[in-house]
Amino acid sequence: MEIVWQQTTAPKAKPDPNGLGFGRVFTDHMFVMDYNPEHGWHDPRIVPYGPLELEPSTVTLHYAQAVFEGMKAYRTADGRILLFRPRLNLERLNQSCDRLCIPPLDTEFVLRALKELLRIEQDWIPSAPGTSLYIRPFVFATDTILGVHPAQTYKFVIILSPVGSYYPEGINPVSIYVEPEHVRAVRGGTGQAKAAGNYAAGLKAQKAAKAGGHAQVLWLDALERRYVEEVGAMNVFFKIGGEVITPELGGTILPGITRRSVLELLRSWGVPTAERKLAVDEVFEAHAAGTLEEAFGSGTAAVISPIGRLAWRMQVIDINEGRIGELSKKLYDTLTGIQTGRLPDDFGWTEEV
Repeated sequence: MEIVWQQTTAPKAKPDPNGLGFGRVFTDHMFVMDYNPEHGWHDPRIVPYGPLELEPSTVTLHYAQAVFEGMKAYRTADGRILLFRPRLNLERLNQSCDRLCIPPLDTEFVLRALKELLRIEQDWIPSAPGTSLYIRPFVFATDTILGVHPAQTYKFVIILSPVGSYYPEGINPVSIYVEPEHVRAVRGGTGQAKAAGNYAAGLKAQKAAKAGGHAQVLWLDALERRYVEEVGAMNVFFKIGGEVITPELGGTILPGITRRSVLELLRSWGVPTAERKLAVDEVFEAHAAGTLEEAFGSGTAAVISPIGRLAWRMQVIDINEGRIGELSKKLYDTLTGIQTGRLPDDFGWTEEV
């Protein structure tokens, strides 16, 4: 398919790279493509960033048949543009689509369209340390007949946003609130999909966490409220007695691209790792015994975010005296070094635009 480009007539001023924040400013253009049963995915176009016109009866507004992804483009010191494992993100997008009865996308065509959009918007990619261009592909149902059923029509959109650190703390350790009551996902649900409705379900707990001075929520399993699952925007890891443990994937946890990369890096370094059930009691008992060495989250937005404090019920523990751990720092430096071209990519993870 040919991608049509409609150039903006009102380009925006570029933001100050030292005060970007996260997801506040968007570039001049976006990619859009539509689906219907007769033509499949069709009419791919790059158009000026702007409002999407929707009827009040658009089914996504009522039944949340929508999925999304999170990716980043990085500027290297010599001016190149790199993507980090983009095909894995697009494969996961299709897995999410499948779970919500959304027609699959041609991942190679989407990657070509994304690269074309990035070439057009390349001046928006910041180069200051710790910055990148966040990429948000998303798909949503556009039928305008109410009724709970898979839609017949859809819209796929990619928007771009120059960003700094996801958390105000940056690479400094964050405080995490362990949610004792509300749950994020159950087996057989949509926990392993990047579905829009999953995030709405977590807002109440997130609000409570913020009120208590915490950056994020750590979810426990839905059945026993005992086993660690994931943080709101990150997969989670704990280094206990020299072994790095992360919850196993079992249908309730998002299979993170950064999570996968962390495990592959650790194993290449000879660090013992385990993907298994991990009770929150075990984490607190390890802290009491002096064997809880580090904790950190991983995700596209934050890359690696050290966890300096955990609050659960009436207990609060400080991990590694609230300082970034040696392994967390090494993972952050290695991943960001590969992503930005500062370090050699021995794994073949990056792809140039």
